[in-house]
Amino acid sequence: MDRSSRSRSRRLAPVTAVAVAAALTLAGCSSGSGGKKAAEGGSGAAAGKAATPRMTVALVTHQAPGDTFWDIVRKGAEAAAAKDNIKLVYSADPSAGTQANLVQNAVDQKVDGIALTLAKPGAMKDVIARANLAKIPVVGLNSGLSDWKKLGLLQFFGQDESVAGEALGKKLNEVGAKRIVCVIHEQGNVGLTQRCDGVKKTFSGTTETLYVNGTDRPSVQSTITAKLKQDSSLDHVVTLGAPFALTAVRSVADAGGKAKVATFDLDKNLTGAVRKGTIEFAVDQQPYLQGYLAVDSLWLYKNNGNYSGGGEQPVLTGPAFVDKSNVDRVAEFAAKGTR
Repeated sequence: MDRSSRSRSRRLAPVTAVAVAAALTLAGCSSGSGGKKAAEGGSGAAAGKAATPRMTVALVTHQAPGDTFWDIVRKGAEAAAAKDNIKLVYSADPSAGTQANLVQNAVDQKVDGIALTLAKPGAMKDVIARANLAKIPVVGLNSGLSDWKKLGLLQFFGQDESVAGEALGKKLNEVGAKRIVCVIHEQGNVGLTQRCDGVKKTFSGTTETLYVNGTDRPSVQSTITAKLKQDSSLDHVVTLGAPFALTAVRSVADAGGKAKVATFDLDKNLTGAVRKGTIEFAVDQQPYLQGYLAVDSLWLYKNNGNYSGGGEQPVLTGPAFVDKSNVDRVAEFAAKGTR
């Protein structure tokens, strides 16, 4: 879409995807595995399907193998696709270069819309420009709040990672933390860096940063264990994803220490750990909502010319805290794989 048509579209009153979604019945859909190979979703939906012409939307993320966070994002995207008569094509790779190639594949296939993450924005700049030249609308989700507009995306759905980090830092002050280690499981991921930086900004104690290889879970466990043994004064381990929080719990046990674990993000296993008290609290950014709104926004744009946030502001899906006071309610949905 060229700049003049985009400017005209922005004069339309913004309508949120949630408002339209409320008027339609959700229907389930299925898809194959993710990873480097693309997989289709939504073909099994029938009840409540939109009467609009069939669309094809590509969802391309930086999901690493075994990271269950993205399963929740994908479920949200599949629900929107089923409702909107969309063929969803999902693909993912943690390598920024490979992710960019997957986006290029979607451009070459002339899909009707692309939803993508910007964990490493610089690597996506050229391929997003090519999508824009091909007049394929592109929206962002999860990662890239600081860069989505300058890269030419129409809309963005996610949380402000710096704000989320600052909120967690304040929470650590409230629970009496003094010395923490913030574990980054993917070096170069701007969102993860912003989280730890946000924690440092508001936490009144001492913060250290520990880099681990998130694709090698045994290595993550041993690296955190070694850090805790090296510095027994650490009283909290802060992880940036639910699977890594559960790994950190095992590291604390291996180190024979008393450090507590707090984390960003959650899944059904993590809600159980919050209930037990092995995880002190989690920051929830509602990944299901990110996937749902990103796909639904492309349907709204094509069929009604809408921009969520007016095309000027992101749509925030977090942060919110999950602890013992509210985990039972959240766990009800986490058990279904949607929180």
